Amino acid sequence: MSDLPGVDVPALTRWLDEQHPGLRQGELTGEVVAGGKSNLTYRITDGTSTWAMRRPPLAHVLPTAHDMVREFRVINALAPTEVPVPQAVALCDDKDVIGASFYLMGFVDGVVLDKPDLLAELDPADAKHCCELLMDTLVTLHEVDPAAVGLAEFGRPEGFLARQLKRWHGQWQASETEPREELGRLVERLGATMPEQSAPAIVHGDYRLTNVMFAPGLDRIAAVVDWEMATLGDPLTDVGLLVVYQSLSASDDLVMPMMKPERGFLTADAMVERYARSSPRDLGDLDWYVAFGYFKLAVVSEGIHNRYLAGKTVGAGFDHFGRSVPLLLGYALDRLSGR
Repeated sequence: MSDLPGVDVPALTRWLDEQHPGLRQGELTGEVVAGGKSNLTYRITDGTSTWAMRRPPLAHVLPTAHDMVREFRVINALAPTEVPVPQAVALCDDKDVIGASFYLMGFVDGVVLDKPDLLAELDPADAKHCCELLMDTLVTLHEVDPAAVGLAEFGRPEGFLARQLKRWHGQWQASETEPREELGRLVERLGATMPEQSAPAIVHGDYRLTNVMFAPGLDRIAAVVDWEMATLGDPLTDVGLLVVYQSLSASDDLVMPMMKPERGFLTADAMVERYARSSPRDLGDLDWYVAFGYFKLAVVSEGIHNRYLAGKTVGAGFDHFGRSVPLLLGYALDRLSGR
């Protein structure tokens, strides 16, 4: 534990004992959990209980991003709903404890579809069912009444899309590793063709097959994770970004693991159809949301590339994100070509 990056273990131990006496039963040990290209996730145990710990990246933390308080608040609020989330255990917003805010949640022992060997062995019927569960859960999330779970003030839905475009453009400017002419054209087109917003709902912000944990039998979703970008706003941004991820996963593994339709995984179009059957929302302007999803993913990839160049990433698998940025910007512009 002495070389666990981003965690001062003695300080964590002292804080737990002071703020949550009796929670820790033994000496803390832990490890970095594989996966996650933004916030860091750790498996922490005292020999009796096991928790997942989340904290922001070690460097290049952008304004409004990596907000542990928001992430903790939303999983705590969703606990009594039908949306499966980990148990919220403890939150620390004092950055002096380990150098950043962090929180502990219950450790979910589940299956994440993010390993090529696992995906290669997955039965096509199970792959299809996992995609169906993913879409059904997204509909369930978007139909939760924010006020009923204490999230009425979790965001500002009015003007959400315009603020999101401005915010993500600002994130790009804060992360840029090299100028790209197509970025300016894309931001201009997104602003000029922005649709009327869908009715507000809780937005996950990064919803995809690799951000949910399935029960070992793959018969249900055990937990939706990675809520760092959750807010109240236009839920079709979740659908658009999901289309991006699923489209990319069908062609290469640059951003997502390969999830080809011939292996049973639903196509992006089939996922949208599944969502549309249960959701009352109008998907007529979905192309704009998909283009915005490509834009967001390009900005995220540029931020990861920035941290990688600075030597501030933890683990492997970060060397290719810079190559994906121009491709993602091009895909976004292509999606807007008919608007």
